[in-house]
Amino acid sequence: QVQLVESGGGLVQPGGSLRLSCAASGFKFSAYGMSWYRQAPRLEREWVASITTTSGSTAYADSVKGRFTISRDNAKLMVYLQMNSLKPEDTAVYYCYVNVGGRNSWGQGTQVTVSS
Repeated sequence: QVQLVESGGGLVQPGGSLRLSCAASGFKFSAYGMSWYRQAPRLEREWVASITTTSGSTAYADSVKGRFTISRDNAKLMVYLQMNSLKPEDTAVYYCYVNVGGRNSWGQGTQVTVSS
């Protein structure tokens, strides 16, 4: 079955950087677009970024555009989220997401805390 495992979260000061990773398995990774979402305390889960199957196209939420970069390595079955110029409002649990056959799949999430 579809499995997504995120890693790379942690505590970082404002202005710092983190790189999140998502290891995928259980489906033909190269055939599916991938996304990152996040959920802050007491807020709904929100979309952050998406990437197409061959990395030909990416899209970002306005709140992260110019600071975050999504990428993928189809050979390694990995998707990444490079986060620069982090702000306290980026604090959230970050989730990897894929829809395979009409079914939504999420990882367990990785906590990102931006604080001085």
